[in-house]
Amino acid sequence: MPDIDITTDKGEQFGAYLALPDGDGKAPVVVMIQEIFGVNAEMRRKCDEMAEKGYIAVCPDLFWRIKPGIQLTDKTDAEWEQAFDLFGKFDPDKGTEDIQATIDELRGHDRSNGKVGAVGYCLGGQLAYMTATRTDADCSVGYYGVRINEMLDEAGNIKKPLMLHIAGKDEFVPPEAQNAIIDALAGHPLATTHHYPENDHAFARFGGAHYDEESANLANNRTAAFLEQHLQ
Repeated sequence: MPDIDITTDKGEQFGAYLALPDGDGKAPVVVMIQEIFGVNAEMRRKCDEMAEKGYIAVCPDLFWRIKPGIQLTDKTDAEWEQAFDLFGKFDPDKGTEDIQATIDELRGHDRSNGKVGAVGYCLGGQLAYMTATRTDADCSVGYYGVRINEMLDEAGNIKKPLMLHIAGKDEFVPPEAQNAIIDALAGHPLATTHHYPENDHAFARFGGAHYDEESANLANNRTAAFLEQHLQ
């Protein structure tokens, strides 16, 4: 599948991985938002799977302002160290602007039906929440997003449906933070939270240390139904 360029509102460009569904008909777009490992093989695999389900899937390189083309794995200490260094340098506000630029670019794609959703993991889970509060995406899904509890004052800005998958034993999101998120969104008519009490962070990262096939399938099926409801 080809890579494409996304143009910001300032005329800058950054790359993105693009996976197209079979055929030549119109399809909804899903912006796949990376973890701290960049647009790596796992994110490209997720894009390809999304395309197989009939979506245009695009994964923007959100680390491009630091270093473009990052593709790390979760298999070595050195890569983890580099990933956390990138996470520390990353500006989520700019990243959300880049997601909006991706949304704008792909809404006008020849194959697009005009609807765009977002699905993010880890850092991307935080950015999926920010996508819901700051962009015009038609829906957003976040898996085990970090730091969302620090941004709950933005919940009032949610204008389109949001789903969050929260890992009960998340090593990066303690129970009090999880409860704050769940409580803050409990009464919001557009927000849905799902709690996986026995799972750790990244339980849906295929091949990862905390991967749990049963919970990953449950979360992914919920996501699939959510996207179909709001994008098809």
